[in-house]
Amino acid sequence: MGEFINFLQSNLADFWTYTGFYNATYQHFFMIAVGIFFIYLAVAKEFEPMLLIPIGFGMLVGNIPFNMEAGLQVGIYEQGSVLNILYQGVTSGWYPPLIFLGIGAMTDFSALISNPKLMLIGAAAQFGIFGAYMIALEWGFDPMQAAAIGIIGGADGPTAIFLSSKLAPNLMGAIAVSAYSYMALVPVIQPPIMRLLTTKKERLIRMKAPRAVSHTEKVLFPIMGLLLTCFLVPSGLPLLGMLFFGNLLKESGVTRRLAETARGPLIDTITILLGLTVGASTQASEFITWDSLKIFGLGALSFVIATASGVLFVKIFNLVLKKENKINPLIGNAGVSAVPDSARISQIVGAEYDPTNYLLMHAMGPNVAGVIGSAVAAGILLGFLI
Repeated sequence: MGEFINFLQSNLADFWTYTGFYNATYQHFFMIAVGIFFIYLAVAKEFEPMLLIPIGFGMLVGNIPFNMEAGLQVGIYEQGSVLNILYQGVTSGWYPPLIFLGIGAMTDFSALISNPKLMLIGAAAQFGIFGAYMIALEWGFDPMQAAAIGIIGGADGPTAIFLSSKLAPNLMGAIAVSAYSYMALVPVIQPPIMRLLTTKKERLIRMKAPRAVSHTEKVLFPIMGLLLTCFLVPSGLPLLGMLFFGNLLKESGVTRRLAETARGPLIDTITILLGLTVGASTQASEFITWDSLKIFGLGALSFVIATASGVLFVKIFNLVLKKENKINPLIGNAGVSAVPDSARISQIVGAEYDPTNYLLMHAMGPNVAGVIGSAVAAGILLGFLI
């Protein structure tokens, strides 16, 4: 026993050096606690579990302390490590277009096709992006960083990752985690803003039932949508092209297997890899900075501006609409592209005041328009700044 104790004492320092435990700081433990909190929100509160569980567990993976000098090559920022290779899908920007392919294959644009004016709500909600962009400039970020931060207001994680990978790779971890965090908190953030900015009378507005949309219209929409948006904003082609391609696979009716693959196994696989590597990129030494705190503050602000812009736009738009065509302002929040959560919030808040007023299908119009709008906004920023 004595010899064993002497062996431990003589080799303990080498052991700790090898494991890297001596590198652990309160920052590592703080980020591990945040990861556990994300997992708690996903499991106990069911806040975006498909996103928060991979991201939260990735935070645990990314903040295990280790000795880089030992040559283990396990860290996400170490060239040649497995995590670094998987993370290249984020840094090179090819995970987000594949996510958009799956989103397109899952999305039904019927509500938007039947009532095209709802697209204006999706456009209005993008004020959150440009409002946060201007504020970020005032807070000392350069134009490229400010644009990458502002896109958080679109409530679209893949778009935020795509744009930040091009404009501000050093801020991508904070931007991605911020975007996905606020997407998960849609049920917490949006309802108070919606109630604050609307009157009881406005919340009770009943909208006309959407008309039936033909199969031909559904097939033509992704083709026309691609041509119109990408001729105007060609820099948005990687996202918009994949979005509309996925939707054409769904609506054509003759590529069911491809559509099912895109909206099933493919998007699930990419979501796992994206969430895990984004979470792991929050390595304490790279993530905990004053800039990260500013990004989280600006992300919240951009989300609030986007939600408020959508609701206020509907209120103003109603001033020029006939009584029978008026829009319930409670669907204005759905202009952000957190599909379908923000549309579901429109229904939940509306049902509080009139349980028989079904807003969900109406809210899906601006909701899917927000997906297109955020990608267009990203393309505009990318085109101007590169």
